[in-house]
Amino acid sequence: MSNETPFGPDRVFAGVEPEFGARSTARAVLIPVPYDGTSTWGKGADAGPAALLDAADNMELYDIETGTEVYREGIHLAAAVTENASPESMTDAVRTAVADVLSEQKIPVVLGGEHSVSIGALQATAAAHPGLTVLHMDAHADLRPSYLGSECNHACALHWASRNCNLVQVGIRSMDASERPFEQTVFYGQDCYERADSAWMSDVLAALGAPGTPLYITIDLDAFDPAFLPDTGTPEPGGLNWYQVTRLCKLAMERFQIVGFDVVELAAHAGSKPSDFLAAKLVYKLLTYALNPEPLPKA
Repeated sequence: MSNETPFGPDRVFAGVEPEFGARSTARAVLIPVPYDGTSTWGKGADAGPAALLDAADNMELYDIETGTEVYREGIHLAAAVTENASPESMTDAVRTAVADVLSEQKIPVVLGGEHSVSIGALQATAAAHPGLTVLHMDAHADLRPSYLGSECNHACALHWASRNCNLVQVGIRSMDASERPFEQTVFYGQDCYERADSAWMSDVLAALGAPGTPLYITIDLDAFDPAFLPDTGTPEPGGLNWYQVTRLCKLAMERFQIVGFDVVELAAHAGSKPSDFLAAKLVYKLLTYALNPEPLPKA
């Protein structure tokens, strides 16, 4: 059941004109992965991609900060990866889908789903871009070598990257003691609260490497404080705010070669729209930073 879509083959991201969603001319390709096979507490991540896309249909598409409309750069909505026979088969399917996008010289954007969907995306991106650095924003370290019998569990989402990439983690405020040996560079949630944003963000950028380094960003939405985004699988107190997350992403994308990103762990629930809208707005904002369109004329 891999690579089917519940959204229909003619759907275009954010409801724009079909010409802006053609894969042949798109600069970025969205890959929904509605998978929730290994989450261990709050469920609903499988509904996340559909809820995010529904919210995107209701966004204003002019970005005030940059004076742009990034959809004009071409954003293709690919068929969803719906393989769910096992965590490993899902990982394989995501790896293939992301590798296909990278082979077309486009930016893959994975829409989760729980955080295990990032494993295959990271592996495909690292294969295409040697020397990859990963910026991981999350409440949880996700560094366990395996959990509940699988190396592709959501609790293991960044373990592979910790062994194979330069990994910088931001906003972490929950972990198991067994994960500590796999840490590289970590900026804990308390660091981000107690230090000036300009100070810790400068240190993050330095840790990410030399300018021009290929960069993949993975954002678990529980990086945000639950006051801003409550609908996620395991919300943790003490999180980041909108401007901290977007500012860091902007600075990183300006300095490094952004080659892919994902937004995961939207545990969508009927009747709860603010979290859906934040997730959709975040994806659109990151696309704006990544594709860096020219500002629209004022007249």
